[in-house]
Amino acid sequence: MTVQDNRHTLVSLVQDEPGVLTRVAGLFRRRGFNIESLSVGHCEQPGLSRMTIVVIGDDAEVEQVTKQLDKLIDVVSVTDITRDEMVARELALMKVSAKAEDRSEIMQIVDIYRAKIVDVGTESLTVEVTGSEDKINSLFNLLHGFGIKEMARTGRTALVRGNHQSIDRHE
Repeated sequence: MTVQDNRHTLVSLVQDEPGVLTRVAGLFRRRGFNIESLSVGHCEQPGLSRMTIVVIGDDAEVEQVTKQLDKLIDVVSVTDITRDEMVARELALMKVSAKAEDRSEIMQIVDIYRAKIVDVGTESLTVEVTGSEDKINSLFNLLHGFGIKEMARTGRTALVRGNHQSIDRHE
């Protein structure tokens, strides 16, 4: 079984209060899970935030940690959407070394990936790209040859496709 097969996407609604992130991360740490990515932000419901957490583990381990997470007082609900059809995206910013003679080629690559140049420096271009993990990795690999000075990625943010809710609320 590959790492990709063991990657789980959990979505959780949590109280939007100080210390919640620390308690959630602490639970994963105590269970020996590395959080591969974590995306948190306000959601459609005032006073709540939505967390998208990507972890690697077998089904039984992830189910156990999900149940424990669901017991935390600040957690309204948590669902493993790994096996659901989902829309998942990441955002990445990449600062690329850009000599004058390379700028045109970099701009063409950026355009092919429907990314944007959001900052221009004397020796660099900052690229913003949104999409699947594979798309971001592919663009990174192409731009790597020019020299990536810095990169920041959000990690996966996901919702279940269609009319289904990503999270079943049980208050």
